[in-house]
Amino acid sequence: MNLQEWIETAGKAVDAAGVIAVVLGVVLATVFALSRLLRRQSDVYGRFRRFLGRSILLGLELLVAADIIRTVAVTPTAESVGVLAGIILIRTFLSWSLELEITGQWPWQKGTEPASAAADA
Repeated sequence: MNLQEWIETAGKAVDAAGVIAVVLGVVLATVFALSRLLRRQSDVYGRFRRFLGRSILLGLELLVAADIIRTVAVTPTAESVGVLAGIILIRTFLSWSLELEITGQWPWQKGTEPASAAADA
């Protein structure tokens, strides 16, 4: 197996890890939410959304890494790099949107008070 085949295999493995992270996150978030519902705990929906959102974020980051590995390391043409840039822009927007949904803050506002806490004050 030559270097290009190893890189392609590594890209596919990271791609699979991204899909597994999302699927496993959906399953675990659902199991935990059902468990909390049965125990009549509060904020089941909020916890479910945060867990699910974090799982999707992890999956997206792994999928971006796989795209980078396969596009830049295997076939670095101008067209493939342009497609990769578009994919990364879309996934970055999705990641930022998910971060805002999970925490109530943009990623660059980590040190500030969340919008929901400021509204409560």
